[in-house]
Parts: sequence; C-alpha cells; structure tokens
Amino acid sequence: MSAGHPTFMQKLAWRLEALLYDSFVAVMRALPVDTASDLGGWIFRTFGPMTGVQKTVRRNLKLAFPGMPADERDLLITKQWENTGRAMAGEFPVMDRIVKDRSRFDIEGFEKLEAIASSGKPVIFISGHLSNWEIMNAAILAAKVPYMITYRAANNPYVDARIRAGRAAYGVTMFAPKGGDGAKELLIALQKGESVGLMNDQKFNRGVPTPFFGHIAETAPGPTKLAQRFGTVLQPLTIRRLHKARFRVTVHDPIEVDDTGQKARDIESTVCKISAFIEQAVRDNPEEWFWVHKRWPNDVYKALQD
Repeated sequence: MSAGHPTFMQKLAWRLEALLYDSFVAVMRALPVDTASDLGGWIFRTFGPMTGVQKTVRRNLKLAFPGMPADERDLLITKQWENTGRAMAGEFPVMDRIVKDRSRFDIEGFEKLEAIASSGKPVIFISGHLSNWEIMNAAILAAKVPYMITYRAANNPYVDARIRAGRAAYGVTMFAPKGGDGAKELLIALQKGESVGLMNDQKFNRGVPTPFFGHIAETAPGPTKLAQRFGTVLQPLTIRRLHKARFRVTVHDPIEVDDTGQKARDIESTVCKISAFIEQAVRDNPEEWFWVHKRWPNDVYKALQD
C-alpha cells in the first residue's frame, strides 16, 4: 500500500485517536474556562516530567541559563510545563469562549492594529510560542485585520480537521499549511492585501544562523523574505499570561527589513533582529515559552555537559 493511501488499520487508529480527542474536548468544554485552564496545567505539570521531553526541557534551560541554580531551574521547569498544559490542553478546547470574552485579554497598542486594518496594506505579523500563542490571532482579528496563518497539520487528518474547526470557531478561517503549497497561499494572500501571521522561534533546518541565548540557532528566513518582497514591515506581538486564562497582548514597534541593496545580507541581518527580539521576550518571561522543542542544532546539544 502506498504512503498516500492509508491502510484500513491506519484509518481505524486515526478514528480512535479522534474519538479520544473528542472525549477530552467534551470534558474541557463542560468546565468553566479557568477550571479547564487549571486542569490542563495540572495534567502537564504532573505528567510532563515523566515523558522523554523532560530531557529536552532541562537541556534547553541549561543552554539558555547556564548559571541558573539547580533549584531555580527545577521551579522554572515546573512552571513551563504548567503554562504549556494550560495553553495546549486546557485553553485550546475553549478558545472561542476566551476570545468572545474581551475581559480575558487586553491589547496594549491596539491602535497600531487598527492602523494596519485601515491602511489596506499587509504586514507580516511575527511572534513566538509565548504564553498562549493563539491569543495573537484573537488580537489581530479583534482589529478586523484580514489575516492568514500558517499551521503544521496534525498527522491524523481527522484530528487535524477538528483543530482547524476549533480555530474557525473563534474566527481564524484562513489557513496555509507549512511547505510549498502553503507558501503559494501566503503569496496570494499578500497580493490581495491580506496580512499573514508566522511564528519565528523554532528550529528551521538550513535556516539563517542567528545568535540565540549565546548559541547559534537556525532561524526561518521566510517572514523576512515576505516582508522584503512586498515592501512591508515585520510586526511583532508578545503575549503575557496575567492570571489563569487572562492575558495581555503587546503590539510592539515594527521591525523594518534592512535595505542596503544586498538582499541576502539584509535578510540575514533582519532575521538576527527578530531572534534578538524573541530572546528578550523569553528572558522577560521564561516560564511561558515553549521549551519542549529542540531549538538548537544537534551539535550544540552534544557539547552540553549533562
């Protein structure tokens, strides 16, 4: 059977996973929003350290904060697991309720988003996996900015459809999958004057080598290339958790693409500015970043003394 045609057993496994997903979402949606957030945090805080990902989290924190005392690092590990659980397990199933309740997120610099909406000119929104990153979408949509996001499709197509529907429930209906087809959709959206949103804080093989917490990390040049091509700016946002499922979004000053006439060098220098911005955002609030992924190249981890 070819890779493009899943077997009966594969389809059955996918449907069982989707049933489990539906059951979990049903439980979360039966709870008040803050209770769902608390439960998601408890699940990840309790069981996250038992998974193999715990090693990645610990090594990431050693790389980022080599002088941090062990007890302080252990506390930070616990806090980041809780935040990740709140965002991914507790809050995503009820994001539509969070978004519809404007008392749950305030936007510092909302006038900048309104100016983008009224200008008719697209921008490239960028951020990192901070706090609950879905709130970035909510803030942009609140200003009525025409907007498309990219996403990494779930391996299970039935679960992926449910994730897309979950985002559509709070207003995100324009998706571009990561990869070649998604890049074409982003170009079409920008040509029509629609802005796009991209996370720019994860490892990107064959990306631009950029300093990140004192180590070289590979960073995606895509957002910068798009801004350069369309003569627009990179518009950074950050999200901060205030209390349980309540947040503050900050709309920062835009990052201009360097323009020295040497396009390749301008892309590299601008990507470095983005990485520096995200690093500072993480330093300001380290317990709310997504420490569970391998941000640095393998040789950086190999050189680390465990």
